Amino acid sequence: MNRDVMSREEEKCEALQRALLDCHRRIPSGPGRNSACRHLNNALAICLVSLACPEQSEAVRTLCSSAGTALKRRQCQQAQISLSLCLDSHSNP
Repeated sequence: MNRDVMSREEEKCEALQRALLDCHRRIPSGPGRNSACRHLNNALAICLVSLACPEQSEAVRTLCSSAGTALKRRQCQQAQISLSLCLDSHSNP
């Protein structure tokens, strides 16, 4: 991934993290916070996964976005496995 693209993605993730922290500061703990902050939590998770494993993340996004043929379902499953392996390679031992 190009350095400029990476820094833009990093900035996007940092902005989402700040927004999520702000959401947690503004809304008391409980179901209301969970509901109100859910979209930010999800967006940050997707952003971080995209940063860590950009090719695999894009493959999952592309191949698993809709139902399709048996071939597409197998490709989606393979893409999900590749993403899982990539994320596992970034985790602490």
